[in-house]
Amino acid sequence: MTDVAALIADLACARMEAGRPHVLGLCGPQGSGKSTAAEAAVRLLSARGVHAAVLALDDLYLGRAARAELAGRVHPLLATRGPPGTHDVSQGISLIAAWKAGGIARPPRFDKIADDRRPGPGPRLGPLDLLIFEGWCVGARPQPTAALATPINALEAECDPDGRWRIYVNDRLAADYQRLFAPIDSLALLLAPDFDTVFRWRAEQEETNRRRHDPARGGRAMTAEEIERFVRHYERLTRHIAAEMPARADLVIRLDAGRRPISVRYPQSGDQPGT
Repeated sequence: MTDVAALIADLACARMEAGRPHVLGLCGPQGSGKSTAAEAAVRLLSARGVHAAVLALDDLYLGRAARAELAGRVHPLLATRGPPGTHDVSQGISLIAAWKAGGIARPPRFDKIADDRRPGPGPRLGPLDLLIFEGWCVGARPQPTAALATPINALEAECDPDGRWRIYVNDRLAADYQRLFAPIDSLALLLAPDFDTVFRWRAEQEETNRRRHDPARGGRAMTAEEIERFVRHYERLTRHIAAEMPARADLVIRLDAGRRPISVRYPQSGDQPGT
């Protein structure tokens, strides 16, 4: 993902203002390499004298107990992490506000195999010149209400026939998630070739998660069938982002099936960052 990282680093340098911490949002579907590219961009920026760090939306996931409570109170599908409504948005808002004010903050950490928060906060980060805020729906906007009426896949048809889950997710995205995304100063988007590729990418990601997982924390990797069902929770908004966000993002990188850039666009400023 070196090429993607360099594009992100260039965008950051073009958009940053001296003395003002900058937040760069990085959006892309599951398994598209956001985390890898963001960390590589931080290393490139460090070599340029920019103090940068990454905040992953995934690390803001609610723990299993909190999601179980939400599932019992609102809708059973909310037990599955991922869609808007399953993150600690207030904590994310506080963390980003602290960094934008020039302070130091300690983000939480989430273990995807254990499907729960890790004990204790992460390392102290800050003060920062740049924060890369990465996540599968970072910067997303809600769908029109009419678009929620028809199920988009079998999961929605079978488990959300009356639309309560997708309406709740959309309402959360329209409300508190817009406050979470409001501090974003520039936005980069990664696009997959098609949604079928996302399934393969997510399966590869699960294998990486498994290798890095400490068995002492419990949990197990998902099976292929479980991954397929899991990704269906993300499908609606992933497709909406791919259709809606490219026109307003500052940088759009279309990837091939190997996660290599095949086209690069700067919709808001022409062909090059900062022009």
